[in-house]
Amino acid sequence: MQQVVKSQHVVRPVKSKKFSIGSAFMYVVLTAWAMTTIYPLFWIVNNSFKTSRDVMNNSFKIAFDPVMINYENAFERINIGRSYINSLIMSGSAVLLVLLFGGLAAYVLSRFNFKGKRTIYSILYATLLIPAFATVVPVYEILIKTSLVNTYSGLIFPQTAGNLTFAILVIAGYMATIPKELEEAAFIDGCNRWQMFVKLFVPITRPAFASVSIFVFLWSYNDLFSALIFVNKENVRPIVALLNEISSQYGTDFGLMATAVALTVIPVLIIYLFISKFIEKGLTEGAVKG
Repeated sequence: MQQVVKSQHVVRPVKSKKFSIGSAFMYVVLTAWAMTTIYPLFWIVNNSFKTSRDVMNNSFKIAFDPVMINYENAFERINIGRSYINSLIMSGSAVLLVLLFGGLAAYVLSRFNFKGKRTIYSILYATLLIPAFATVVPVYEILIKTSLVNTYSGLIFPQTAGNLTFAILVIAGYMATIPKELEEAAFIDGCNRWQMFVKLFVPITRPAFASVSIFVFLWSYNDLFSALIFVNKENVRPIVALLNEISSQYGTDFGLMATAVALTVIPVLIIYLFISKFIEKGLTEGAVKG
């Protein structure tokens, strides 16, 4: 005798979420905060399509009849394209060097146990407390003795050294979360230490590398203080130093200044949009384990 069991589906009422006053207040505050960030960027881009007179008279008016004279002057009059190339060369090189040396140092600190490891971590944390201004004079003297002032290397090497500590701590914290079994399996497959670093740890640690790369690029790209001291010649001048020159030499041409600022910010936003998904994951999972 077969027994047929009939399944009974219990229909439960779906509770509707109530839009509380607290949620409404939170959305209002967040929207207002977003506008304080988005509107200044829109204001700059909008004024870059106006003449200097229109910027002074109607700076908040939308440019329905845009003019391109400011962008033509930016590339012909002040040669902003050259400064673009200089910034990309120096910031990109600093990012690559930081990722290479920082990744190797993080791999050693996170996967090896040796005497003095905690001391190294303590030194790394202590270096974060040293302000960059305190190292300008000795760094400048070293650059003069090595004839690196007003060269690409004169800014790449100091920025690489200044960002290494941050990169090591973030990447080492992420690598410390990788299971030991993956490392043992790679040893069984015949991988040496270098192959294991390149084929195993680098792909798994991509979120941390992406987080480090965007922060190092931003800090290097926006480092006006070092640029004014170490590379003040026109042929190697980065774009942030060019903005300083525009504000002093072309102070009345507000349209040109708005264009230069817009051209400076846009590349950073584009790079951020491409790798932003890795940043949160890389920072949240990158807690340092000493």
